[in-house]
Amino acid sequence: MILASLAIIIGLPVLLWSAGKFVGGAAAVANHFGVSPLLIGMLIIGFGTSAPEIIVSIFAAVQGNSGIALGNAFGSNIANILLILGLTALISPIAVRSEIIRKEIPVLLGITFFAAWQLLDMQLSKDDAFSLMGLFILLISWSIWQGIRGGKDALSDEYSEELRNDKDPVKTHVVWLLVGLLALIASSRILVWGAVEVATFFGVSDTVIGLTIIAIGTSLPELASSLMAVKKGEHDLALGNVIGSNMFNTLAVVGIAGMIQPMTVTSDFLYRDILVMLASTVALFIFCIGIRGQGRLNRLEGGAFTVAYIIYTVILINSAFIN
Repeated sequence: MILASLAIIIGLPVLLWSAGKFVGGAAAVANHFGVSPLLIGMLIIGFGTSAPEIIVSIFAAVQGNSGIALGNAFGSNIANILLILGLTALISPIAVRSEIIRKEIPVLLGITFFAAWQLLDMQLSKDDAFSLMGLFILLISWSIWQGIRGGKDALSDEYSEELRNDKDPVKTHVVWLLVGLLALIASSRILVWGAVEVATFFGVSDTVIGLTIIAIGTSLPELASSLMAVKKGEHDLALGNVIGSNMFNTLAVVGIAGMIQPMTVTSDFLYRDILVMLASTVALFIFCIGIRGQGRLNRLEGGAFTVAYIIYTVILINSAFIN
C-alpha cells in the first residue's frame, strides 16, 4: 500500500511534467518546419494535452483494467468542463470570439451523445471502438483542413502569439520531445499500477479511481494551460484546449483502449457518470454557443460548474464506499 501510494504521488507530477515537455517540444518542432500556428494549436496543443489520458488508458487496457481506461477518459471530460472551465471562469469570465470554437462545440456535443449511445448495451465492443477511431480520423482531417485553409480567426491569432514567445533552438525541443515521451510512458505505467493497488486495498472499483484521482490528475495540463491562457487574455485558447481534449478523450483514448480490450460498464457508470458528462457538455454548449449574442462563461456559471463537480465527486466517493 505504501509503495502504491508513492507510485501515485510520484507518478502524477512526473506524468504532468513529461506531458508538458512532450507537447511543447512537438509544437516547437512543428513550428520550426513551417506548420501553420492554427494547425499546431488544434492538433498538437489541443489534442496533445490529452497525452496523459491516452498513455494511461492504453496501459490500463493492456492490463485488463477497463474501469481505469474508461473512467480516466470520461472522468477527464467531466473534470475538464466542470472543474477546469469552472475554476477558470471564476477567475476570469471566458468570452467566445472564435468561429472555429463555435463550430467545434456542436461537434463535441454530437460526439458525446454518440459515445453514450454506444454504451446503452452496457459494453464497448471492438466495432464500437473502430467506429470511434473512424470519427477521430474524420476529425483530424477536418482539423488539418482548417489549419491549411488558415484565414483570420481569434483562435489562430492566439496560437500565433504563443508560438512567437518561444526562442529556444530546435535541437533543444527535439531532446525535450523525446525525454518527455519516454517519461510519459514510464510514469503512466507506474501510475496505473499504483491506482490498481490502491483500489484493491480499499475495496473500491478501479472505475472510481479512474474517475477521481487519475481523471483529475491527467486533467491538470488542461487546467494549467487554461489558467495561463486566460491570464494572457487568450480566452478562445483556454476553451479550445478543453474542447480539443474532450474530443480526443472520447474518440481516440476510448477508441484505442477499446480496440485493445473490449469493455463492459456497470449501470452506475452509465446512468450516473455518463449522464453527468452529457449534462455538462450540454450546459457548455448552451453557455458558449451564444444564442442571444456572444457566447461566454461568466463567474456565476463558472461557480455553478465548480459546485456541480464537488457534489458529483462527493456522491461518487460515498457510493464507492457504501457499495
